[in-house]
Amino acid sequence: MEKESMMVADEKKSQQISSSEIITIRPTATTMTRQHLPNFVGISQENAGSTGISMNLVVIPAGGAAKPHIHKGYETAIYMVKGRVETFYGEGLGKSVIHEAGDFIFIPADVPHQPVNLSDKEPAHAIVARNDPNEQESVMPYNIPASD
Repeated sequence: MEKESMMVADEKKSQQISSSEIITIRPTATTMTRQHLPNFVGISQENAGSTGISMNLVVIPAGGAAKPHIHKGYETAIYMVKGRVETFYGEGLGKSVIHEAGDFIFIPADVPHQPVNLSDKEPAHAIVARNDPNEQESVMPYNIPASD
């Protein structure tokens, strides 16, 4: 019975978010992501009723890095707002590219990656959008294969 009443509450919540309304989200606190980075939750299915996109402000602390991961089945678009980040990517995270404020970045679905803040004094900030309205549901850890 409790599960059924939760489903009804969830249905009512989704009905409250009308597809003809503009939704504004003003996050005031971060949540920790599966990638182990602080995240200001922006747009998602849960809070805005989106059906094909999510968008958040991700902060990589000074000297910090995300855990290696993939977004299973979903593409990622990023705009670097502040800082310099080296992103290791590909099989075994064997490739890397450096991004800085003002860069637009595209990560194809299922590409392993790990962004690392190159500053030990300043956080890096990025706006991250995915074609996944649930945002964190498709995040999977990536274990670097052992070398022979």
